[in-house]
Amino acid sequence: MQTRFPAPLQVGDAIAVTAFSSGVPAQLHNQLDDALAMLRARGYRVVEGECLREEKCDASAPAAARLAELKRFLFDPGIRAILPPWGGELAIELLAGLDFAALAKLPPKWLAGFSDVSTLLAPLTLLSGWATLHGPNLMDSPLKERQSGYEALLAALETGMPAAQEQYARYWRWDEPGQTFANQVRMLDGGAGKMAGRLIGGCLDVLASLQGTPYFDLAAFKRKPAILYLENCELAPCGVLRALAGLRLSGTFDGLSGLVLGRSTGPEAANAGALSYQAAVRAALDGLGCPVAMDADIGHSPPQWSLLNGAWAVLEVFGEGRARLSQRPAP
Repeated sequence: MQTRFPAPLQVGDAIAVTAFSSGVPAQLHNQLDDALAMLRARGYRVVEGECLREEKCDASAPAAARLAELKRFLFDPGIRAILPPWGGELAIELLAGLDFAALAKLPPKWLAGFSDVSTLLAPLTLLSGWATLHGPNLMDSPLKERQSGYEALLAALETGMPAAQEQYARYWRWDEPGQTFANQVRMLDGGAGKMAGRLIGGCLDVLASLQGTPYFDLAAFKRKPAILYLENCELAPCGVLRALAGLRLSGTFDGLSGLVLGRSTGPEAANAGALSYQAAVRAALDGLGCPVAMDADIGHSPPQWSLLNGAWAVLEVFGEGRARLSQRPAP
């Protein structure tokens, strides 16, 4: 399917904010209000959904309510972008209720975020031909340490395409506050590497659950060169191995121009004798047949790149800790 790119956002455009996965609990409403205020300060009209400011049973609302609100915003021509506050756990409940064929006939609009948001981003690109933006979530915007990444995402929304991005010099982990670490982006087999193709991907934890379904079938997408990117949020090393091996067995990795793994935030080996994350990745991807980059600026360990699903990308890795990603509509 031909990828279609949303028009750049302009002052006065309406942005819908709805939590189609996890909602925002009361203790974080001030942070949400700050995020919405930042959008208004840029000149956008914010349309706040009803499925947003509560969290019960790991979701903002029952699945039927979340689906109805998301459909209303997707099909409303007056809404130019949909920004969920963040991801969560249960976006998968909505997929069967969305008419992706009908959406393929409509002008595309922006949908941006990461984590469980990618449960919707990837199918919208694959089944409806909408370019979708994987990057920082709305709730990241008021956080000082995430400003650079979120500003880059807003720039992509406002220009229609992410700018060329180099690696961030340092990254941090939520479980080690106050500390930063040197960027370790690299090729799995060492040295330098380069890959080019159309981008598709998201959170490994949720996309692995979609293998074998129409919602993550890459067969048609891979008729043109394709780069798949994945990032692990919560899977322990054995879970990472199972998820990657399952995708490999399903044929998801067949014919890729490249595979990119973001930094993992899952638990490491339980003890010195247990399987490590690095060993799990090598066991699952040994002899894959396409270049594999690791620890890229993607996912739950910030800061992170903005990646436009459906865009043509060139990723160059110059050695450990140095990389450059460029994106454009076509080769």
